[in-house]
Amino acid sequence: MLQRAYAGLIAAAVISAFLASCSATPKTGIAHGEELFQNCKPCHGEAGHGNLELRTPAIAGLPDWYIIEQVTKFKGDLRGANPDDMEGHRMRPLARTLYHPGDIENVAAYVSKMPSQWMPPTFTKGDTAAGSVTFNGVCITCHMADGKGNKDLHSPPIAQQSDWYLVAQLNKFHRGWRGYSPEDVYGGQMRAMALTLADSTAMHNVIAYVKTLPH
Repeated sequence: MLQRAYAGLIAAAVISAFLASCSATPKTGIAHGEELFQNCKPCHGEAGHGNLELRTPAIAGLPDWYIIEQVTKFKGDLRGANPDDMEGHRMRPLARTLYHPGDIENVAAYVSKMPSQWMPPTFTKGDTAAGSVTFNGVCITCHMADGKGNKDLHSPPIAQQSDWYLVAQLNKFHRGWRGYSPEDVYGGQMRAMALTLADSTAMHNVIAYVKTLPH
């Protein structure tokens, strides 16, 4: 039933994107980005704060450069191509609706200007003391002490993001569902870091610590 609902959401978004592309006087810039964001709402929500049930992350306020990178990866099969990555499979066809020049940049500009919201923890397990050791030994170089990321290192902000999503992504890197392609240089670097985490307990510990960072 849930997979059928996902298929319906994707079909509706693709149709909407096609109709928008037929407009005689398409908008440009952030105005166009707002128009394109209508296709993102069914999964990421009206305010872009994600949806646990649909396993979609919060995207409001993410840096435009990061959004551009990730959507481009989905379009180019550098992300979401593994047959076991169900969420990635749902995102790939939607990313491909952004095929006009400037589409990705415009929607990224709009989403990056949306008000971000700190997503509260959803799980109680996790040793923050152990997670602090891991974070300050492995993650801090790229994601910085405040968890706000670093554009020069292509590392996104993580402090605001949902804990369940961060753990899910660590698992995907660990399993080779993300960062598997030699063309995905920065994804490959993150995969190497994820592999330093021995198991799910270590992942929950470090993310539990991330959720203690100031917001």
